[in-house]
Amino acid sequence: MAAMKWLERHFEELICCSCLVVIAVSVFSQVLARYVFEVALHWTEEIAAICMVWAVYTGASLCVRERFHIRILFAVQSMPEKGGRIVIFAADILWAFFSLFMIRVSWEYLGVLWKFTSRSPSLGIDQFYPQSILLIGYALMLARLVQTYVIWYRGGATGLPGMLAEDGLEPGGEGERPL
Repeated sequence: MAAMKWLERHFEELICCSCLVVIAVSVFSQVLARYVFEVALHWTEEIAAICMVWAVYTGASLCVRERFHIRILFAVQSMPEKGGRIVIFAADILWAFFSLFMIRVSWEYLGVLWKFTSRSPSLGIDQFYPQSILLIGYALMLARLVQTYVIWYRGGATGLPGMLAEDGLEPGGEGERPL
């Protein structure tokens, strides 16, 4: 149970950090091979590009969970709490609909990739698998958005959903949201 709770809390971080390590190792090995051994490794660029896309989409999900996406907190803080809630709710509803739309589009795109297979030039892997991050990423973003509201509701629905104590909008706490 503790391992599942840890994984739920750090899933995106684990994927992002793993991808960044793979990017660093593949770029370093390419530089080493090219300048020391005078050999070009073709697979390193493709691996780095795939890992970069995976890091971006899982990082976006991490930002939804931590509420780090760009928003105008100054404007929300200067509004009455009811007005701030309306702005936050409206923005989150738009985000949820956008995520649902992108999940549908990603599903259709992956269906095409499944039906008409395409191989990557250097690695020769089916493009369906690296491109699946589109569906995974938007599904994770939507799940984390819903999770924010579940946590907020279970916590008494006070303040604004997902706001941390250091934002000055959530009463009490040590800056860490309860799980």
